[in-house]
Amino acid sequence: MTRSQLNAVSDLLQNSPLDLGGDVEKMRHVFDEMLGSAPLADDVRTRSTELGSVPAVEVGAGAAAPTGVTVLYFHGGAYAIGSAAASVGLVSEIARRTAATALSVDYRLAPEHPFPAAVDDALTAYRALLDRGARADSVAVTGESAGGGLALALLLAIRDAGLPQPSSATVLSPWTDLTQSGATMASRAEADPALTPEALKIRAADYLAGADPRTALASPLFADLRGLPPLLIQAGGREILLDDALRLAARAARADVPVTLQTFPGAPHVFQGFAPLVDEAARALDHVAAFINSHAQPEG
Repeated sequence: MTRSQLNAVSDLLQNSPLDLGGDVEKMRHVFDEMLGSAPLADDVRTRSTELGSVPAVEVGAGAAAPTGVTVLYFHGGAYAIGSAAASVGLVSEIARRTAATALSVDYRLAPEHPFPAAVDDALTAYRALLDRGARADSVAVTGESAGGGLALALLLAIRDAGLPQPSSATVLSPWTDLTQSGATMASRAEADPALTPEALKIRAADYLAGADPRTALASPLFADLRGLPPLLIQAGGREILLDDALRLAARAARADVPVTLQTFPGAPHVFQGFAPLVDEAARALDHVAAFINSHAQPEG
């Protein structure tokens, strides 16, 4: 049953009109239209807000009383597309399972705002949380795809700024290596229904705008990871970014960072976004929620 569901998701992604390597404005329109048409559960609550100067969407879901935990979320989209509003479906599934307040960040996108604009926005948002009274150990950082890479870059920026680290970080199918040196870039190219090496090369060039792709805040895989909080890494077996996750877990372990790696055979890129429809995706998010709640110290 699970494998047939994953195959159906892969077919859907394979037939999507979204071309990550295409025109940016067209991609953004198609992406927002695709996700904007997806119905949300009746218990999902959203409101627009700001974290410092950075726009965000606050997301809650479910009937449980808020726990006092905050999930700071970074959407995917190869640093060029996507939005906080478009991420509400996936973010709400995490919010419901954790009974946390989730804040999805509308960081600036390339090519209009190249590296390090997204990292600057992420750090501004985190500082704003602390400035308004949130304890660092009540915050869990989460992100998917490029947002997973950005979440990791934020942890590095937090450390380098001398700020307290959040309680944990969860990254789903993270893009951690903008040099695209992972072995699965080639070995999974035929199997991946969502991403291509060619498209990621184009978007990486837009984001970097001439910066060294091995720069730690652009490609956290090459960073010194010492001092980071506990990490949960999830990746699908059918994605070209699988090796980004595998190598990140190994480097984190060598840096003495508590790390949990979960891989899901047959699963495509960010399959967790299909949790309402796919059993394996729902179970993956159950793991995410358990991990977040096991590390976060609720406010109050």
